[in-house]
Amino acid sequence: MSNFDFDLFVIGAGSGGVRASRVAASHGARVAVAEEHRVGGTCVIRGCVPKKLLVYGAHFAEDLKDARHFGWDVPDCKFDWDRLRDNVLAEVTRLEGLYGQTLDNHQVTLFKTRATIVGPQKVRLADGQEISAERILIATGGWPFVPEFPGSEHAITSNEVFHLDTLPKRVVIAGGGYIANEFAGIFNEFGSKVTIVNRGDTILRGYDEQIRDRLLQISMTKGIEFRFNAPFESIEKKEDGSLTVHLGNCDPIDADIVLVAAGRVPNTKGLGLEDVGLELDKEGAIKVGETNQSSVPSIYAVGDVTNRIQLTPVAIREGQAFADSVFGGKPTVVDYANVPSAVFSHPPIGAVGMTEAEARNKLGTVRVYTSDFRAMKNVLAGRNERALYKMIVNEATDQVVGLHMIGPDAPEILQAAAVAVKAGLTKADFDATVALHPSMAEELVLLK
Repeated sequence: MSNFDFDLFVIGAGSGGVRASRVAASHGARVAVAEEHRVGGTCVIRGCVPKKLLVYGAHFAEDLKDARHFGWDVPDCKFDWDRLRDNVLAEVTRLEGLYGQTLDNHQVTLFKTRATIVGPQKVRLADGQEISAERILIATGGWPFVPEFPGSEHAITSNEVFHLDTLPKRVVIAGGGYIANEFAGIFNEFGSKVTIVNRGDTILRGYDEQIRDRLLQISMTKGIEFRFNAPFESIEKKEDGSLTVHLGNCDPIDADIVLVAAGRVPNTKGLGLEDVGLELDKEGAIKVGETNQSSVPSIYAVGDVTNRIQLTPVAIREGQAFADSVFGGKPTVVDYANVPSAVFSHPPIGAVGMTEAEARNKLGTVRVYTSDFRAMKNVLAGRNERALYKMIVNEATDQVVGLHMIGPDAPEILQAAAVAVKAGLTKADFDATVALHPSMAEELVLLK
């Protein structure tokens, strides 16, 4: 029998922590998890799941209008924010229950409280109870970053946006990343006046330039306003509860809410990591090797808290690899090459592999193929909105090294295409595939 209370103690019951817990338990480990908020973590409780449900809800604004062009007599419809919000939150609660049930089914002990590390193999719960474990896994994820400036306390983050009492008429969103652009599309479709304020001059840094330029063009056509090179100076709260945002290099903007979407930082504060000599990087992320082991041999970390790739499926892969390696006798290392990603903007973006700029810098000579077209549905609906598909090919090998798409259902199409990029298939392989007609996806095998 072990001299420890548990073989594994996991701090954080998000996607990575839950996967690691149940897999380790299935390998016979005695596992405990501590979660101070709600089981499910960022993705399920206050991230990609409820956000995607809002995206679905927002799409009906255009779908109802388009339906008239397809013969449906659709009356003018009124949107009920309260109903959607409550339905989304109810679904989140249902999923939270399923995550808790998964832990229970695998005999994982759940402590619904905060835990901190007080030794290489010891944690302390909020009530003072100390628990020993042979290994500790930190899976506390990330947390929204809010820069400090006068009035910053009046802003909200993506954590609070799902709980708004009323739908705001005027929304100012700080940031240019995927969270900012996704919520800009959501609120714009719901009828809010949306302004994105970015301290830099680029949205969606890291995505292919042509794709992000197309989103900017479409977003502006839909009525979303942008302010670039405009750092926040202050937020002033008025007597009626409204806000005035004061910016550098442009005029003030009046708003009902200010949503700060300026990125996320590793959630490591107050965990006691420095006290046990655990090494962090300059952003507060836990430094780990390819086996997810930290500078303290008994402590591991997975997910956004390591700040490698901040994506839920990556955290799940890391949690699985950790459990299989440490408790399953199956050494596993996560491959971070060609990880697909999506932006659920309006329209959405899907991407995998290198951008054109990255490919030219790394490979030298590349071939670029594009298809710029209107989806059939948009043609009949009278919408001028155009999709753009882009393929990057290594000139020397004919290997497809990048795919980038913006248009209806782009993430759904990109997932299957990402398999081809991951497998190292060539442009000739795409060309040899018979098109599935009529579909938007067929453009991928018809690129000339």
